[in-house]
Amino acid sequence: MKGKKMDLYGYFRSSASYRVRIGLNLKELEYNYHPVNLVKGEQLGDSYKALNPQGMVPTIEEDDFSLTQSMAILEWLDEAYPQPPLLPKGRENRAHIRALAHTISSDIQPIQNLRILKYLQGELGISDEQKIQWIQHWIHLGFSALEQELDPKPFAAGDKPGLFECCLLPQVYSAERFGMGLVKYPKIQKIAEACNELPAFINARPENQPDSTL
Repeated sequence: MKGKKMDLYGYFRSSASYRVRIGLNLKELEYNYHPVNLVKGEQLGDSYKALNPQGMVPTIEEDDFSLTQSMAILEWLDEAYPQPPLLPKGRENRAHIRALAHTISSDIQPIQNLRILKYLQGELGISDEQKIQWIQHWIHLGFSALEQELDPKPFAAGDKPGLFECCLLPQVYSAERFGMGLVKYPKIQKIAEACNELPAFINARPENQPDSTL
């Protein structure tokens, strides 16, 4: 075990939690997992909001240090536990991978996460069919752009997965969950297939989390 055991608060199907699980697994870091059921609204309870005032997941703790926001967590992990790195060598290479990762974490995932979908259906009254159309539309736009920027070998930065793959696999899971195949995105599909052969990604999958059956 590297360092001290951490505490991760998350939800099995949360993309942001999923990407942090991958990062922890890639670095072979042990952690205690604390489920926060988003569907039941546990993230809005007083006890959890004392930990994370936004009422969102994930949150990670190590000793008296606590951090929210999945991308900040992944960057912190890379500084606190540098090996193996999540970012490649070279300033420009690192910047490129960050840009690819943020295409997902900033532009695709936030506008099709649970709280947005709840608002669309609850406050604006869209149907289930319209919800799926909404999700597919934004994933398609983002994936189409990524396809033009990727040159997998077999991963985005070479022969090792890292920050981008931490973000990509949860988004691929979401795309498949809502009826989108990857045939139109062969580069994304190549990276996803390479990731799905590795224990770090297999063990992070939503169906392999203890709260997936609750």
